[in-house]
Amino acid sequence: MAVGGVVSAIVGTTMQWVDPDFGILDLKSTGFNLLTMALVGLLFGAFSQMGFFSYLTLNYIALSVLRKGYLWNALQAYTSLFALGGVGYMLYKNRAEQNNWIFWVLPLVLLLASAAVSYVKAKQTKNSAFIPTMFLLIVVTLLEAWQALQSNVSAMTFMLIPMFVCNAYQIMWLHRLLHKEQTTGSASSNAKPVV
Repeated sequence: MAVGGVVSAIVGTTMQWVDPDFGILDLKSTGFNLLTMALVGLLFGAFSQMGFFSYLTLNYIALSVLRKGYLWNALQAYTSLFALGGVGYMLYKNRAEQNNWIFWVLPLVLLLASAAVSYVKAKQTKNSAFIPTMFLLIVVTLLEAWQALQSNVSAMTFMLIPMFVCNAYQIMWLHRLLHKEQTTGSASSNAKPVV
């Protein structure tokens, strides 16, 4: 949640400097807008946590049902590509209300950023983590920011960047937290019981 608050404050303040109409009040009220954007970022962080835990639950159920990891990975890869194409098509249909470049820039930037984070995740853990990380960063982020995708470019930017950063932060910390838990668990299981 703190990551969401900080990122939203930075993104919102930057957007306010670029576009003085962005924000709750005028540019003179930057402190109030900064506080409000940070509070909204805390909400984005909480929403991102719900999406992350939902994905972990979905991942557990899908692996239990399909029983083959490569089938679940193939389904995640297909869904990620389908989601990118679908959001591009949706934005293309609404280009008259938004602008003429967001329909190809948003999917491309999301794909490249997701690929970069997934590459780092795969290097830190194992190669099979690449596709699940891509799925989380593309599909789950788009689902979390669905309402903003139907709005203007400022709303998309203000919601998508913090959501993406929160999801990336969580997925990059997951293996570290699990490693600590396994190390602690194995140490406690080897310890002799106290009588």
